[in-house]
Amino acid sequence: MTQLTRLYALIAAALFPTSLLAGVWLYSRLGEVPAAPAPSMSPAAAVVVNVLLFGLFALHHSLLARTHAKVWLTRRLPASLERSTYVLIASLLFLLMVAAWQPVPGVWYHISGWPAWILRGVQAVGIGLTLLAARAIDPFELAGLRQAWTGAVTTSEDSDANDDTFTSTGLYGLVRHPIYFAWLLMVWPSPIMTSGRLTFAAVSSAYLVLAIPWEERALITRYGVFYQRYRDKVRWRLLPGLY
Repeated sequence: MTQLTRLYALIAAALFPTSLLAGVWLYSRLGEVPAAPAPSMSPAAAVVVNVLLFGLFALHHSLLARTHAKVWLTRRLPASLERSTYVLIASLLFLLMVAAWQPVPGVWYHISGWPAWILRGVQAVGIGLTLLAARAIDPFELAGLRQAWTGAVTTSEDSDANDDTFTSTGLYGLVRHPIYFAWLLMVWPSPIMTSGRLTFAAVSSAYLVLAIPWEERALITRYGVFYQRYRDKVRWRLLPGLY
C-alpha cells in the first residue's frame, strides 16, 4: 500500500507543474493574432464556454480546500493522500480547461516599441513577486508529496498558531494575498490584449476577488484571533489602496 500511495502522490505531483506549464502555453497562445481567425462558435458563446470551464476549475479549487471537504475525502481515502487527490483533480480540471478553451476573435489593443517593454517588465515583476511570495511555501507539501511520505494528516485544526504564524513583512505587509496580486501583474499588462487574453484575465481576476472573502473566513475559523490581528495590520486584500 505504501508503494501505491507514493506512486499515486508522484503522479499527482507531476501533473501539478504540467498544468502550470499548460496555463503559460495557453496565455501565450491567446496573445497570437491570426490573419484570418475562424472561431468554432460565436464570440458570445465562446466566452460563456470559457467562463464555465474556468468556473468548473475554480469551484473545485475552492470547495475541496475547505475543512469539511477534507474530512469527507479522508473518510474515503487515506488521509495522507488528501492533498495529492486535491492536486490531482485540480491539475486535471485545469488541463481540461486549457484543452477545451475556445478562441474569442478580436484585438483590444496592440502596443509596440518601448511601451511594450515596460508592460513586459511589469509582467516580469509579477513573476518575480510570485517566486518571492512562494518562498514561504513548502513545494513538497503543496504538491502532496510530504504528506504521502510521512503519513501527515492535513485536516485537523492548527493548535500551534500564534502571532508569528502570519508575517506582515515584505510582500505580506503590502497585501494579504501577494501571490494573487502578482497574478494580476502577470495577466493584465500585456502588450497584445486579444479578446481571448482579456477573457482569461477577467475571469481569473473575478475568481480571485470572489474567492478571497471566502478564503479569509476559513482562515479566521481556523486561526481565529491570530488571523484577525494580521488582517487588521495589513489592510489591503489584493490591490493596495483599492481592495
